[in-house]
Amino acid sequence: MSAVHLDHRGRVAELRLDNPAKLNCLTLPMLEQFAVHLETIERRADISCVLLVAEGEKAFCAGADIGAWGGLSPAEFARNWVRGGHRIFDRLARLAKPTVAAISGHAFGGGLELAAACDIRVMAPGATLALPEAGIGIVPGWSGTQRLARLLPEPMVKEMALFGRRIGADRAFACGFVAEIAEDARANATVIADAVAGLSPRSVEIAKSMIHAARGEDGGAMIEALGSAAIAASADRDEGVAAFRAKRKPEFPGT
Repeated sequence: MSAVHLDHRGRVAELRLDNPAKLNCLTLPMLEQFAVHLETIERRADISCVLLVAEGEKAFCAGADIGAWGGLSPAEFARNWVRGGHRIFDRLARLAKPTVAAISGHAFGGGLELAAACDIRVMAPGATLALPEAGIGIVPGWSGTQRLARLLPEPMVKEMALFGRRIGADRAFACGFVAEIAEDARANATVIADAVAGLSPRSVEIAKSMIHAARGEDGGAMIEALGSAAIAASADRDEGVAAFRAKRKPEFPGT
């Protein structure tokens, strides 16, 4: 039975964590399901926005399931668990479509890193953020010390990762990590996602690519994608393709 669902509502795709009995802790099958769903989202032109939600009131996601990685060898832990998860989180962060996370419960460890991979976040007033890895003898492995350090003030990241402290919604909102605080985070996040669906998909996609290139989020790929899109609309590109197919020398118009 899948613990990560992909549902469609109009032009909004909803990614839903569905393992509330275990506080939506992430397992290897859940990560694999994420990868499959992200592949689907990337390929569908009729999806304009992605909404990330979770079932249950206690936790958006309490991190990685210790049972899933506790018995792995050091090599397996680094290669399969950490690097594999990192690739999936990076893929979420680099989606061309905008993403909204509804943090209705606590987001700890990998759950906080998952929310950080989205473009904006809506948080319930009673939810908290934490990086508790040091309490079980590990370190953040899915961008907690990298992407999160770009989104939050360095002292705040250290407060969580080094001192084990939790950050509440008010502080997360004050520093801009959270866009809104709402009693019903999921409902408010849905309103935001629905509004995006009414905007120009291409304009939103290109604006996101430009912003990501400026902050260094896969900047090289973003720049090449934007350049390739521009040249694909040129008469030079049309002439080059036509000449290749006709097996003749191209005469580029320069437009």
